[in-house]
Amino acid sequence: MERQVGGAEFKRLWPTLFMSVRLPGHEVANNIISSIVMQSHAQQDQLTTNYLDQNFFDSDNPAVGWLHQCCHRAIADYAAEAGMSEMPEVSLQAWPNINFKGDYHNLHNHPHSWLSGTYYLNVPDQSKAAVFREDLNPGAISFFDPRGAANMSAIRNDGQYDPEYRRVPEAGELFLWPAFIHHFVHPNMVDTPRLSISFNVLVKNKTKYL
Repeated sequence: MERQVGGAEFKRLWPTLFMSVRLPGHEVANNIISSIVMQSHAQQDQLTTNYLDQNFFDSDNPAVGWLHQCCHRAIADYAAEAGMSEMPEVSLQAWPNINFKGDYHNLHNHPHSWLSGTYYLNVPDQSKAAVFREDLNPGAISFFDPRGAANMSAIRNDGQYDPEYRRVPEAGELFLWPAFIHHFVHPNMVDTPRLSISFNVLVKNKTKYL
């Protein structure tokens, strides 16, 4: 983004683009995909952590195919918003997440990928959770400024220095962000499991695009 005010030119450098979109028709599809996820959980251990051993989008179920297509559309919209004249050829590696009561995901990013994303199937209401610490944020996901110690010079209300973007997702929402961004999934504090599908966007033919 660039603009001029008087004789001064202002340009925002190194932006981080975050995308969220609510998918139309998610109510029906989410019920079907959630059943598939819970059935997969019953059939194997470490479903979430063994994400490289299988690709959830390889399923021939129509609801999973719908979600796969929606993710590709979101990636195309993301690339257009980023100002790219051509979207790279990509493949998606997807896996399910099941967070039972007390489950969370440590701070991490997703190496070797261009973008990462999560689609939310079920996000239980945390308003009645038994929370005994003020720094708990049940059900939320946090994204952190990738610029190292940039927040050391933070001044209140200067938007360039927000060290954390925290958000509570809703069922039917898809989030998409650069894979290098570190993020943390806060614990689920209720008995109903939180269900989501995460995915990495991998660039094909890297010699052409990198």
